[in-house]
Amino acid sequence: MSNKPEPRRRFLRQVLAIVPAATVASGATLTQSACSNAASSSAAEGAAYRPAYFTDAEWTFLHAAVDRLIPEDEHGPGALKAGVPEYIDRQMETPYGHGKLWYMQGPFHPDVAPEMGYQINFAPRDIYRHGIEACEKHCKKQYGKTFEQLDMKAQEQVLHELEHAKIAFETVPARTFFSFLLGNTKEGFLSDPIYGGNKDMAGWKMVGFPGARADFMDWIDQPGAKYPYGPVSIDGKRG
Repeated sequence: MSNKPEPRRRFLRQVLAIVPAATVASGATLTQSACSNAASSSAAEGAAYRPAYFTDAEWTFLHAAVDRLIPEDEHGPGALKAGVPEYIDRQMETPYGHGKLWYMQGPFHPDVAPEMGYQINFAPRDIYRHGIEACEKHCKKQYGKTFEQLDMKAQEQVLHELEHAKIAFETVPARTFFSFLLGNTKEGFLSDPIYGGNKDMAGWKMVGFPGARADFMDWIDQPGAKYPYGPVSIDGKRG
């Protein structure tokens, strides 16, 4: 997070430009088990979602944090209405969340250059568990409150300090925790709705992404023309 963030629409357009289209999600969402979970979610659409992995306290933190990363504004819904917490929780129960998509054997050298790959012996679900616990301890020590109880300015300050490693955690690097939180929040806002986030295709509508439409032949020879149709999910639902 920067002290002078760009308008949210521009930020999300930049995100979409560097993330693969259509599913815009982590590697875990490409697995059969993730798709199966998503199908079950669709069947229970409209029911109140209960987290499968996060505790109540962690769930409260997650809601407050993603709301600051992508807040609702005049351009449209934010991370909460888009279902980002649900998306992240579902990811924790996939091979991605359990770290099964990576080499997770030692030795680990967390101080080496980033291009050497992931160098921490925690799966993503462990990063969240330890990171949230450490962040809440910091907030209680620094402010006497939980992250959710802080005002907006203080919450943004905490996230800024996490991003720039100005807070030291004993278990996981603060910057690593923030990186997972921000990355998964972007994914949940822009992934296909079958994975739990991007409800009503709010993220796609905001950036003008057509979704999983199969035929654009009528628009290939119309450069600069605005695409007039709304987005479509992988399961055929229209936004």
